[in-house]
Amino acid sequence: MPHLDFSQPPFDVLSLAERQSIRKNTQIRYLAKNESLPAEELQCLYVVIKGQIEQSLDGEFVASYVGSNHADGLNNNDWFDSRRLPESLTKDNQPEHESTPIQPYQFRANEETLLLQVAGDAIDKISAQNHLVRQMLSDKLPERLKALRQRRHNKTLDPASYTNQQEVQQIMLQPVIDVHLLPVHIVDANDSLYEAAHIMTKAGLKHVLVRPLHGLSGSKTAQHETKLLLGILTDTDICRAVSDRQDPAITPCQRYANFNLRTIKASDEIGDALLTMTRYRIHRLPVIDKSGNVVGVLGQSDMLAHIGHHSQLISIQIEQAQDLSSLDTAVELIGRYIRAQHHNGVKIGNISRMVQTLNAQVFTKLWQLIVPDEVMANTCLIVMGSEGRGEQIMRTDQDNALIIRDGYTHPDLAQFSDTFNSHLATLGYPLCDGNIMMTNPMWRQPLKQFTAQINLWFRNSDPMHGIYLSAILDGEYVCGDESLLTQVRQHLELAHSQADPMFVRQFARAALQFGDVNQWWQKFVPLLGGKSASSDIDLKKAGIFPLVHSIRTLALENNVLDVPSTKARLKGLVQVDAMTQERADTLLEALEFFMAQRLSVALSTDDKHARQVDPTTLTALERDLLKECLAVVKSFKNQLRQHYQLEIA
Repeated sequence: MPHLDFSQPPFDVLSLAERQSIRKNTQIRYLAKNESLPAEELQCLYVVIKGQIEQSLDGEFVASYVGSNHADGLNNNDWFDSRRLPESLTKDNQPEHESTPIQPYQFRANEETLLLQVAGDAIDKISAQNHLVRQMLSDKLPERLKALRQRRHNKTLDPASYTNQQEVQQIMLQPVIDVHLLPVHIVDANDSLYEAAHIMTKAGLKHVLVRPLHGLSGSKTAQHETKLLLGILTDTDICRAVSDRQDPAITPCQRYANFNLRTIKASDEIGDALLTMTRYRIHRLPVIDKSGNVVGVLGQSDMLAHIGHHSQLISIQIEQAQDLSSLDTAVELIGRYIRAQHHNGVKIGNISRMVQTLNAQVFTKLWQLIVPDEVMANTCLIVMGSEGRGEQIMRTDQDNALIIRDGYTHPDLAQFSDTFNSHLATLGYPLCDGNIMMTNPMWRQPLKQFTAQINLWFRNSDPMHGIYLSAILDGEYVCGDESLLTQVRQHLELAHSQADPMFVRQFARAALQFGDVNQWWQKFVPLLGGKSASSDIDLKKAGIFPLVHSIRTLALENNVLDVPSTKARLKGLVQVDAMTQERADTLLEALEFFMAQRLSVALSTDDKHARQVDPTTLTALERDLLKECLAVVKSFKNQLRQHYQLEIA
């Protein structure tokens, strides 16, 4: 009699006693061709030993589960929990007073099939005491995706070593308040530099916060300051004053303090603090609580000691680059960083946002090496597409633009742009096939012409204009005058408010252009005579693009236009009650799963685009989650069709 393979998930994390319990509650189940599991047997976990099971809902195909005779890997058997109910992804559209019973899935054998049937109560008993099993069999997609990340990056899943193996990721997700914070010391703006230096020396600090003249009164050594009308003065600022031959005893702090202060919320993740420090090249961040009070100052050295991270070293390498060759060395370090973080199990969203920050520093340094200061001051360099959204992992196509201040001209702008794009290509960032780059005059224009062009895109039904609008909606600041991008975003909101109300409906169609997701499901089942030559699934077309563009469309409809990333758009949609938090979390987890799969392909093959994945080469757990995430895409596309009253593609 076939038996459970305890080297395969979800059974490879069971203790000896748990394995014995499972064995006692497992039996063989045979299904003839076209025979279905009866309703009374939908209370078990099933492992497909041989054959093929088709899952459906109300007569509509949902997924396929195959035995090892249909999979590339030995004993790489699919499993399914027949008790799992359909994902409640459409509850956002269902009125709360409606209580329509949720219909269970149906399971039918497409050929003679052998199953191992594990009693559901035995599984429940083990899940109650083994959180690893509970996570892999959870009906919550984010939990199962977390289990996949843990398995992918850890060779063994010994429960005793679980915490240590996930330490890197857990630390990055910890709140900032968990790090040792420096105490708060505040001086008034008209206090002398000498007084500030005295407080620094006494407190053993290299900075003090500075209250402007119109700020609040209170103790200079207060532990918090409300409303954050504060600046910062560092020992470097005092050295600069001495170098300027200023008398510290009479020179007010306000003259050398920096009031353009970056802060971080106490509840924000450590990874967010690292991103902020890296992006803005700062070493201290005042930490703000829910009431807006400063509860401490996060120092870079304390944070780095807490997490042992090395992205700062890459940032320093980029900053010190003096030519294309030294910049190329830094870019190669980014590639190594990606591989190391992925290997250590860091969540793909954290990796992608840090890569976005490091890439932005590369682009900034390259632009600085090419153009004079006056061009930097009168233009704004932006990136778009996945780079702008912070969802770019591999170095794929460039998408960039240059917004020029109205009235400013320079005879060499076209040459500067050409040099910039060609140098990026040399560094490994390929040129954009669609020519959405600032070498194209359409993407290198004064602000007034940019806004006029946006008006045209909102008025015209040309499909290319939807692509151009998507690009500019994803625009993110790199360097130069950021106010120019701010004005473009403000104009996007104005142009949208003046556009035909049917525009968003047309804009949404792009998310449906790749057809029914059911076409992708069929690729999970190889042909009987051998694997289909077209069994690969295009992760971008089947998963990433429909999710990204659907969320972009909903953000446009709800005027969530001040942020380019999908994660931030989901947060904005939740805030305006256009989506539930649970739905937003599920969509983000599905998107990051597709991104992680692409990264795995890129790191294990020579495919730089890394779009295609062969489901028959994946583990059973990966196949299960790929099916689930594609189901999320299908549900979301159906919601989009209903919401915008679009015909079925």
